[in-house]
Amino acid sequence: MFEKIQYYLKSFLFLELLKGMYVTGRYFFRRKITVQYPEEKTPISPRFRGLHALRRYANGEERCIACKLCEAVCPALAITIESEQRADGTRRTTLYDIDLFKCIYCGFCEDACPVDAIVETNIFEYHFENRGENIMTKEKLLEIGDRYEAQLAADRSVDAPYR
Repeated sequence: MFEKIQYYLKSFLFLELLKGMYVTGRYFFRRKITVQYPEEKTPISPRFRGLHALRRYANGEERCIACKLCEAVCPALAITIESEQRADGTRRTTLYDIDLFKCIYCGFCEDACPVDAIVETNIFEYHFENRGENIMTKEKLLEIGDRYEAQLAADRSVDAPYR
């Protein structure tokens, strides 16, 4: 009987509502932590993994030796590689595709690469407007690598933290 009276008093006096308003009131006057995204940027972790890139050597030759370790280690099966042997006896890729819709950005491809050819950059502001743009071809990956090579080299230096 006492529990029923207590229940009716709580509902009549709106105690739960007052408790909720108390919590809301506590946070209402505190400093806001919302970031106005395009104008303000939050700091990026040194271990952040974003858009992929293929790197080149200083002489302009692509680093990828078509060992296919990145394809084998990819848990999402997002990487597709085809290769052929060149006249000088070295192997190079003829097809290097990464499906960014499948990719889980784990960084295993980057860790498995023996020549540091495939890397994940700090670029997180990218989008796709048309069907098929989510497939990063070898040409697109090399273009990204060429454009951001100075940043990639600095991120992978011995003094860089967490790499």
